[in-house]
Amino acid sequence: MAASNTTTSKVNLTRSRVERFQCPPDQLETYLWDLTQPGLGVRAYPTGKKSFIFRATVNGKTKKATIGAASGDIEKARAEARRLQSLASDGVTPTADKRQRKAKQEAQNKQAKLNSITLVEVWDAYLKASQAGWSERHYIDHQKAIQEPGLPCGRGLKMKTKAGALWSLRDTPVSKLTSATIAQWLEQEKQQRPGIAALTYRLLFACLNWAQEHPDYSGLVDVAKLKTRTVKKSIPKMKARTGVLEKEQLKNWFAEIRKIQNPVMSAFAQMLLITGARRGELEHLKWSDVDFQWYSLTIRDKATTKGQEIGTRVIPLTQYANSLLQALPRRNEWVFSSPTSASGRMTEPRKSIDPALIAAGLDGLTLHDLRRSFATLSEWVEVPAGITAQIMGHKPSATAEKHYKRRPLDLLRQWHNRIENWMLEQAGIEQPGYIKPALAVVKS
Repeated sequence: MAASNTTTSKVNLTRSRVERFQCPPDQLETYLWDLTQPGLGVRAYPTGKKSFIFRATVNGKTKKATIGAASGDIEKARAEARRLQSLASDGVTPTADKRQRKAKQEAQNKQAKLNSITLVEVWDAYLKASQAGWSERHYIDHQKAIQEPGLPCGRGLKMKTKAGALWSLRDTPVSKLTSATIAQWLEQEKQQRPGIAALTYRLLFACLNWAQEHPDYSGLVDVAKLKTRTVKKSIPKMKARTGVLEKEQLKNWFAEIRKIQNPVMSAFAQMLLITGARRGELEHLKWSDVDFQWYSLTIRDKATTKGQEIGTRVIPLTQYANSLLQALPRRNEWVFSSPTSASGRMTEPRKSIDPALIAAGLDGLTLHDLRRSFATLSEWVEVPAGITAQIMGHKPSATAEKHYKRRPLDLLRQWHNRIENWMLEQAGIEQPGYIKPALAVVKS
């Protein structure tokens, strides 16, 4: 005999009645409805499973929804039934309510997770997303900004890293960053290292701007609210560097730089002055970038278009610079190589160059000052400003420079050799003629 579908009855639900309520074996399910709260009931199955349910008519259709296990509190079940009855009166079905509540809970969970994201998590994601479009030097600056203190660094185990400027903020949830927090951080950092504090401030807000526009961090931070007047007042005011080599200082500078025993370091410093290139550009110069046949250098340029790969510029390989490069050992792919560096190239020339500067009476002159010196000293030979800018890799500023003038390498070489020759004359050094290299590979 086939089992009937259901049976129902109505009582005033109590704990004991709910516990005694059972579904007959010959029934698929059975209901016990509450007289106290309309729509609330208990549904039982032959297996012994029981649950509180709610039933109501919504928009002319009967809808049911499970409230919870029948072992739960009856009064809580009645309260939930009343809430669902109120929604049903407004035409909201239990299923729609469940869907809305689930969406709201998911949104709350997402926001809670978002609010817990720390600065170091966003920072790491920012670096990973941006590294391909950055120079290595720029990437290292970001790594140092948040580096952990006390880690071994350099060649000796005795040297330890210093805490990055952002180390104190690394575990702070980005959602908890306030203008007061950033202002206090700036005031602390600029006491010991104002230059680094100013740089790190710019790096920090570049990261926050990126996060503000990234879909994974939408709503995490409002950058505009962080840039208050108090924060801006706390930014260290840095004076622009004006260090340059004067005409009268060239003789001492060349004399001491040429005494450096490491030929790679000596050549590197001289090439910075002779080419006006950026430090990072020469550090990444490869032998494949040097053309000894047509006397040119292909420089990987810092000046790029947003979203594009790092570009290049081709500049002359002048006569004296040619002789410097030909004298260097060819240990690997890098022009300025190092047998002790993990990367195979020179990474920190200051240790060798600084003593030479002190001996020349030029203590405090930076490597970037040599780039500035190239631009300044070029005026002694009345070189056109556009040629100097093209050699140095400055973006064109005037309309004619941007759209009309395309100077061939031979024209640049003519002026560049003239600049180099004038520098060498001041130093008492004779400019050599062009010579072809004796190709050899040095292994060390």
